Amino acid sequence: MAKRDYYEVLGVSRDASEQEIKKAYRRLAMKYHPDRNPDDSRSEDKFKEASEAAEVLTDRQKRSTYDQFGHAAVDGSAGGGFANTGSFSSVFEDVFGDIFSGGRGGHHQVHRGTDLKYVLNLTLEEAVKGANPKIKIPTLVSCSECLGSGARKGTSPVDCVQCGGLGQITARQGFFSIQQACPRCRGKGKVISDPCRQCRGQGRVEEQKTLAVKIPPGVDTGDRIRLPGQGEAGANGGPAGDLYVQINVREHSIFTRDGEDLHCEVPISFVDAALGGELEVPTLEGRVNLKILPETQTGKLFRLRGKGVNVTQVRGGGVGDLYCRIVVETPVNLTKKQKDLLCEFAEEYSARQSPRQASWLDGVKHFIDSLTD
Repeated sequence: MAKRDYYEVLGVSRDASEQEIKKAYRRLAMKYHPDRNPDDSRSEDKFKEASEAAEVLTDRQKRSTYDQFGHAAVDGSAGGGFANTGSFSSVFEDVFGDIFSGGRGGHHQVHRGTDLKYVLNLTLEEAVKGANPKIKIPTLVSCSECLGSGARKGTSPVDCVQCGGLGQITARQGFFSIQQACPRCRGKGKVISDPCRQCRGQGRVEEQKTLAVKIPPGVDTGDRIRLPGQGEAGANGGPAGDLYVQINVREHSIFTRDGEDLHCEVPISFVDAALGGELEVPTLEGRVNLKILPETQTGKLFRLRGKGVNVTQVRGGGVGDLYCRIVVETPVNLTKKQKDLLCEFAEEYSARQSPRQASWLDGVKHFIDSLTD
């Protein structure tokens, strides 16, 4: 019986990628696998047919020869062709290895250490000007006694007798085989008969290390600083992970921050608000004089250019500004004389001298009148 075209068997085009071919084979293999279709010779034949097609088309050299000579190449009847061995386990393990094999490579695989995160609390001044704090990090480091091998000094791990040092064992299921991680050595390929006393065979020990962290000027809450290789030590000689320092800026008693700008409230007396004057206001670089214009109202914003945060190093911007919001404060604990003076002032006071109040009262009057119409 003539064999079907391999591309037709898998249901892919002749220019299909290797990933598309593997995906098509995976679908057919799961559908016609003998374990899913016991005592069904037709399904078994389809599974073998798909496996044979995938074995050829996932091999670049075999596929090129097949595209040129067709099935004659499979049978070895064309010059330079190849002979099909009839073994489907290799292609099956290649496509399904991530599911059934428990990982390949055994003890040859190394594992990168875990990344760590450390939350660093800073004052606003430290965040704006930069700092060089020292932090203490609890982490896993390579054991200095056994140099990470896990075996007692002077000894070495030995090959696992169950897997022969491969880290894998082969389980036969029907006419194909499945590779699994060795249960005795847990896929490492090595066992430790005489473990290191310091790390108890783990190759890593807990340690608290002190690190100096350079905080650039202009950082803000949510920013992260990466310290490569300062995370946990890797396993089986793998590289260490990284340490990420997460910045958190504490609340300030005077200033609030909005990106590169700073904001603060400046309370003034109603006398200064009415007559104007000059007062000192704080900045992160010292005090400056702020001129209050006569008849200043609550909510008035004064902008001090260049008195904000310099974010050049962390965001590539410039220097922000400081915004001072005026809050007119009502006096408390008045003396009798002060009350008398205010009463005298009130007698001379005209409604037109409070335009916002007059406008609001007019609006209230019109609103109430509309309700009674």
